[in-house]
Amino acid sequence: MATTTTQALPDSGLKRNVGFIGLIWASTGSIIGSGWLFGSQEALKTAGPAAIISWVIGGVAVLVLALVHAELGGMFPIAGGTARFPHIAFGGIAGASFGWFSWLQSVTVAPIEVEAMIKYAQHWQFAHPWLHTTTVDGETQQLLTGWGIAVAVLLMAVVTVVNLLSVRILANTNSAATWWKVFIPLLVILVLAFSGFHGENFTAANGFMPEGAKGILAAVSTSGIIFAFLGFEQADQLAGEAKNPKRDIPRAVIGSVLIGLVIYLLLQIVFLGALRSEVLQGSWATADFTKYSGPFADIAMAAGITWLAVVIFIDAIISPAGTGLIYVTATTRISYGLSRNGYFPKAFEWTTKAGVPWVGLVTAFVVGCACFAPFPSWQGLVSLITSASVLMYAGAPLALGAFRKRIPEVERPYRMPIASVLSPIAFVIANLIILWTGWDTDWKLGIAILLGAVVIILNNVFRGASSVRPRWDWKAAQWLLPYLVGMGLIVFLSDFGPLTHPVFPLWIDIVVVAVFSLVIYYWAVNSASPREEILRTAADVRDVEETAVVEPARH
Repeated sequence: MATTTTQALPDSGLKRNVGFIGLIWASTGSIIGSGWLFGSQEALKTAGPAAIISWVIGGVAVLVLALVHAELGGMFPIAGGTARFPHIAFGGIAGASFGWFSWLQSVTVAPIEVEAMIKYAQHWQFAHPWLHTTTVDGETQQLLTGWGIAVAVLLMAVVTVVNLLSVRILANTNSAATWWKVFIPLLVILVLAFSGFHGENFTAANGFMPEGAKGILAAVSTSGIIFAFLGFEQADQLAGEAKNPKRDIPRAVIGSVLIGLVIYLLLQIVFLGALRSEVLQGSWATADFTKYSGPFADIAMAAGITWLAVVIFIDAIISPAGTGLIYVTATTRISYGLSRNGYFPKAFEWTTKAGVPWVGLVTAFVVGCACFAPFPSWQGLVSLITSASVLMYAGAPLALGAFRKRIPEVERPYRMPIASVLSPIAFVIANLIILWTGWDTDWKLGIAILLGAVVIILNNVFRGASSVRPRWDWKAAQWLLPYLVGMGLIVFLSDFGPLTHPVFPLWIDIVVVAVFSLVIYYWAVNSASPREEILRTAADVRDVEETAVVEPARH
């Protein structure tokens, strides 16, 4: 295949076909997936009724991060933006690292959603051979069988084919699915709230806050709360295909988080209030409701609202499928952007005539299917993806701080209020979520980070001639290795680590993370690339966005 360079080719490269509704529904559709189906149950198991506080903490934390992304997305409306902001601010080392975090998070979400679909499908007899029940580390889990893996691969193939059609069809498909995905949780909230709400449940079992502050904080990371909010940045990822990105992206990012927060908070309240007293005996961690395979559907069945249970079972297919759909899309755009930066092989820039990066799509399918073997359960992937996601998000406030310091004059359609305060707070929040995820998950993330380093290094060695050569700015990224190693060490020594007698007990570990984060933040901002380098890199990215440098697939 020969490489061709053509200005504004109508049938190649990424096409700007997505409007505001498509953008906000891309983010909202990603937020409302399997998180609403399982998040209320898992949070209640971990924090008791105080899970309500956990949802507020998680929502506010994500909203602060969303404000950062709103400014950055308006400044640089480019494909796969989340993966490329650190590249512009800090050069190749930081850009490649945060780009890998972004791709790792995105490529593994679709498999989680597929596993959620299969788990809820256990209501039907024909789906029983797809899962088997076992005990993992003292916790009962349902794992994929051989037949289950085959069905999961088939579902991944369906999502891939829809993505292959075109971004316009994708946006329309996802918009239609998202209307449904928003309506059904609202319907569940209304019906359960008026079908028998038991206010005494808030003090049932072993109390409102059985695990104290640690339980509340742990629920934010490990029970699927942060995971439930993942996806607000999808409007950023589709910026390269937005009709009016500078106006629409900030509104889409912020609006999607607010919609998600309201829905999830109300779902937690009605889930708790609708539980019958006989399933709340003992402790919140072991009561009978923890054994529900389809939490909201099981509650509806117990209350005699069969029609609602049927609707929920149908939604258990549509909601995760819609989220998986848009995350496969985002994965291809992230890999597209990383290739344009010179971190991934050139092949990831090849698009079909419909404007779909098909090599990235095939790779997302293969890697997604490979996840079913080592992570055959929904629970097995949630904590890992949460930690990888917030590590990815951590690059955004660093980039914003660098841009405010180095290029304050650049146009910002949306300006984050009191950014000098909220931007470092956003970085602290991201690192606190990593802390609360715990050592058992974070050490696995460390292995994934090392794997990414190997991939990027090998690509740099064998990439050959390319229109883009990464700017490996070691000086601008001098803080990166101390940051990653330091966070790992703090988590290990904390109350969320493996030590029986932690060096940093609860609250002290939070203070240590906050202080460490502020040190890294101001170190990074003051080490950022010079103004001229940032502007040159931003210009290079824009030039590449506006010029279709692609190798079309053979049709």
